[in-house]
Formats: sequence, structure tokens, C-alpha cells
Amino acid sequence: MNAPLMALRLRDVHVSLAGQEVLLGIDMSLVAGCWTSIVGPNGAGKSTLLKAMAGLLPLTGRLFLFDQELVAMQPKQRAQQLSWLGQNESASEDLRVWDVVMLGRIPHQDWLASPSPQDHAVVETALKATQAWDWRERAMGQLSGGERQRVLLARAMAVQAQVMLMDEPLANLDPPHQVDWLEQVRCLTAQNTTVISVLHEVGMALHADNMVVMQAGRVVHQGACVDAATHRAVEAVFDKRIAIHSLDGQWVAVPKL
Repeated sequence: MNAPLMALRLRDVHVSLAGQEVLLGIDMSLVAGCWTSIVGPNGAGKSTLLKAMAGLLPLTGRLFLFDQELVAMQPKQRAQQLSWLGQNESASEDLRVWDVVMLGRIPHQDWLASPSPQDHAVVETALKATQAWDWRERAMGQLSGGERQRVLLARAMAVQAQVMLMDEPLANLDPPHQVDWLEQVRCLTAQNTTVISVLHEVGMALHADNMVVMQAGRVVHQGACVDAATHRAVEAVFDKRIAIHSLDGQWVAVPKL
């Protein structure tokens, strides 16, 4: 049986911020075409790890995107293969929703070229998938926080990257739209897109294929979301303040008083 293809591989990755070491030698590999969620308590280094994988932070060690070292890739090539949705991302209040999502097509366009029919089709598909199509002519400043988040998700999807990195993508989304996001992630992985997300909502994170559990700048566990060992690791890093149970065929995280 062939070994699974790895979308990202990290080897002894360290990151320091303001003179403080935040990631302390990360070694892990993430399977292509799957959804991996990253969880852990506040200050564990989750967002720093995601930014390092996106090439947004200087690091020591080695980071590979498929078979290429990230630092050796041309910026345009990297932007085509890796899309990013960060926390609290901003966009000009005056920009139309359509134009914000079209920004996701820049890695596929020649310098100063006008958007192609393909670009227009991709943007339309992304807006409809995130249920933001009806606002395409509105300015970003006219949208609620949840609506903005759906537009920024559409922009990340419009890149059509092989790997999508999302930091707290459920921020400002109400429960029905969180479910929509889960369904969209499943559509992406069905198309062999690799999704890696940092989530505070442990119950939502348990819907992923695989989970990375972090504590104090280290990966303390990596495994399938259905594995008992993964559940024990999650409970441990949250000081046994949550318990993971099966409910109606799904894993849920229940607070313990």
C-alpha cells in the first residue's frame, strides 16, 4: 500500500516573536486532501504555527509544500498553491464585495491583465458557495461581521489553491452558517483540497479528519479525530475541563464543572 501524499511537512520548526520562542521544534506531516484541525489552549502557538505554514513568519527549520521547500518557491507559485484566511482580516470599506473576492484571482493573472472569463466564473462560484452572491455590488463597509467573514472565505476559495489555511474561520458566523462552513470544507476535501484550520470550537474541530493538539509551543498529539487517544489528548491540554463524548453518532466536547 502506498504511503499517503503529504501536503505540508515541518521539520524542527522554531519561531520566535519579540525575542520569545513561541514554537519549540515542530515536527509533523499533514495528509493531502484531508481536513486537519489544530486545537489547544490560549497561548499554545496555534495561530503562530498556521502563519509559519503560510510563510508569513520567519522560522528556523524546514517547511515543505508537497515536494518543494517553501522558501525556495517563487512567490506567484506559492500564492497559487497556498491560500490564507486569517483572524480579523480587513478589507477596504469602500471596495465592492465582487472586487474583494476577485483579489483571490491575482496569483493566476498576468501583470496588469484584466480578469478573464475563467476568473469571473470562479468568483461567481465562490460567492454563491458562501451565500454572498446577493451582496456582490455592496461595499464591504455595509456588511455585518458575519457577512464580511463569508466574503473573505469566498476570496480564499477563489484562489483555488491546493492547500487552504484558515485561522478561526468561524469567527462572527452564527450556528447555521457554521454548519454551512463545515459542508463547504467537505466539498473542498472531496475535490482533493487540503484544509488546515485553527478552531477554538473543539466540538466543531472534532468534525475534521485529523487533529493536531498543541500545548506550550509544541505538538503533543496528532491523530484521527475519531481516535480515543486524540480525545484523551484534547481533554488533557484543557486540564480535564472538557469531556469528549459520542452523541447521535457525532463527537461532542462537553464542559465539566
